[in-house]
Amino acid sequence: MKTERFEALIDAILAIIITIIVLEIPLASAGTWEALFELKYEFAIYAISFIVCFNFWNFNNNLFSIVNKIDSKVIWTMGITLFVFSLLPYLTTFVAENFYAFFPQFLYGLSYIVTAILSKLISKFLKESDPGNVALQLALEKDYIFAMTIVLTIIGMIIGYFTYPPAIIICCLLSIVAMWIIPKMIHN
Repeated sequence: MKTERFEALIDAILAIIITIIVLEIPLASAGTWEALFELKYEFAIYAISFIVCFNFWNFNNNLFSIVNKIDSKVIWTMGITLFVFSLLPYLTTFVAENFYAFFPQFLYGLSYIVTAILSKLISKFLKESDPGNVALQLALEKDYIFAMTIVLTIIGMIIGYFTYPPAIIICCLLSIVAMWIIPKMIHN
């Protein structure tokens, strides 16, 4: 199967997810800086969720730009991944309304870990479905990024459980930064 329609579906779902997240940001109760500042947690988690969503789109956009064909394993695994990812608007609101509570932060981190595991599976299935694609095989050769994402988020969960629950979303954000910086440092 060719990938163009599949890529369009992924783009559409991610656009809907971002739209829902934006619509969930509450309005300030008054037209003052103080009222706007009261929404600092809502804006912080929205910004992190937007970066998470954009990173997911960017990774998949770059990846699928070199994919020539996909099979049912790729399609269904991506469908499950998008289902997990579609919980992001709910989890964003849940964290925003309970910013210092461990459980909402834990669920946010857990969805992030499950997405990373499923993305690792998608990478494996893509390599299997398009074995003659040298560019794809090389691009997916080093998949330590997924392990790094999982490890950093688990570290955030441990810190979050014992001391500071927002460490979980901070570690999710740090894993995105690390995902783009570490490979550049390794290649230099």
